[in-house]
Amino acid sequence: MKRTLTLLSFVSMSFAVLAQTNPTKSDPEAKKILDAVSAKFKTYSSPQASFTYKVENAGGKALSTKRGTVTMKGNKFRVSMDGMEIFSDGKTIWNYDKSANEVTVNNMNEGGSAMTPQKMFTNFYDKDFFYKLNGTKTEGGKTLSEIELTPMDKSRPYHKIYVLVDKGAHTIYNAQFLEKSGGRYSYTVNSLKPSTSMADADFIFNKSKYPGVEVVDLR
Repeated sequence: MKRTLTLLSFVSMSFAVLAQTNPTKSDPEAKKILDAVSAKFKTYSSPQASFTYKVENAGGKALSTKRGTVTMKGNKFRVSMDGMEIFSDGKTIWNYDKSANEVTVNNMNEGGSAMTPQKMFTNFYDKDFFYKLNGTKTEGGKTLSEIELTPMDKSRPYHKIYVLVDKGAHTIYNAQFLEKSGGRYSYTVNSLKPSTSMADADFIFNKSKYPGVEVVDLR
C-alpha cells in the first residue's frame, strides 16, 4: 500500500505552490518538459488514469504485475487495484484490504513527503528533487524524454526516480522508483482521461458497502 501511495505513491503523478530549486543541480531543459506536463494536467477537471504497476528485483526480474485505476478531483483521489482500494477526500485516507476485509484509516498529510497521485502528475519535482534530462528513447511507438530525479531528502526509501514523458502528448508515460534496498517498482500509464463524473462522496470510504469490514482507525 505504501508503494501505491508513493505513486501514484502513477501512481503517483499536487496543487502546491512551486518552490525554488538549486539551479546548479537541476537541468532547465528537464524543467521545461516537467512544467509542460504539470500545466497540461492542471487543465483537467477530474482526471482518471489506468495504469500497470510492476515490482522487480535488483536484477530486473519481474516479481509481480498488477493493473489499476486512479481518479482525482481537486485534492481528492481514489485508487482501485487488485485486492485493494484507497480513498482520500483530501483530509482522511482509507486503505482497504479486500482479502482481510479490513480498512485502515489515517489523516492525510498534504504538506508532508507522501507522493499523492496529484503530485506525481504535477509539480512535485520542484520542491523535493534535483532533476536532469537524460535524453530520448522510443517505446510503444512513442517518443519519450527520460528525466532522472534524485530526492533532496536522503531518508527516503528510494534513491532515484526515472520518469518517461510522452513528448507529443506532454503526459507522463512511466515512472520507475529505485529503492535503496535494491528493488524497484514502476507505474506505466495505459490511458488518461481528462474528466470523469465521480461525485465527492465517491472519494470517501462507505462502510455500509463493505459488510463485516474491520475498521482500524489510526488517527
